[in-house]
Amino acid sequence: MNADLEIISFKEGYSQQFYALNAAWLEKYFYIEPYDEKVLSKPKKYIIDEGGYIFFAKYKNEIVGVVSLINQKTYFELSKMAVDPKFQGLKIGKSLVKFCIDFAKNKKWDNIILYSHRSLETAIHLYRNMGFVEIPVEENSHYERADIKMILEF
Repeated sequence: MNADLEIISFKEGYSQQFYALNAAWLEKYFYIEPYDEKVLSKPKKYIIDEGGYIFFAKYKNEIVGVVSLINQKTYFELSKMAVDPKFQGLKIGKSLVKFCIDFAKNKKWDNIILYSHRSLETAIHLYRNMGFVEIPVEENSHYERADIKMILEF
């Protein structure tokens, strides 16, 4: 991992960065769905207090990326991952995914699931390289934009 990169746990004071990084990413590629708005506006309530986790990428003391592991009751979802465009190319996204994989293994989880969209070829390529495999997307997915679902089993 990059020596200037530190991955830290959620702090209430970083809620605005959580929202801003994710909103910027969503608006660039899609739009903010009602489910996104709910979760992004109140990450402590809808992620942390529900047994989930949020991690931030801190690069040279600046919050530049974020990822979450949302407790969906029967599985944990790797979600709400975004990296500030000014810092893309430094493998921060890969570092965040690897951190989550190691975190899940340490927690002795069976797997991690994620939802994405096939147009995000760079992200899909990263997930495949990290060992995620495609599985069917259920019809009532909580994301309108999801057209691919992937799992990493341990």
